[in-house]
Amino acid sequence: MFFFFVGGVEPAAGRVLKEAAGRCLRCGGDADLVEVQKVLKLFFVPVWRWQSKDPMFYCRDCSFLFPHSLPISGGEEREALDFPRDATCHACARGVDPKFRFCPYCGSSL
Repeated sequence: MFFFFVGGVEPAAGRVLKEAAGRCLRCGGDADLVEVQKVLKLFFVPVWRWQSKDPMFYCRDCSFLFPHSLPISGGEEREALDFPRDATCHACARGVDPKFRFCPYCGSSL
């Protein structure tokens, strides 16, 4: 007997908690802070939804869903979008960490 299972659990954006709360890590657009729902899908059909405990950022432009805080070495956490407004790449105009020597998006030197 052969059984083929197609499905899984994936996150989905829920209710907006705060509009334009940050910037997208992928495209640099406005990102909303949203509640996250985990969705169980079987054969690509949503079967069950439940709330996740941690909010996430959801980009309005590119539909990218990313964590509210990003882990760094040593087990600490930092806010995902805590870069100063003046810490931007001169080539692509995206926000970057001031400690970086190269832009992680376009590769140009800072």
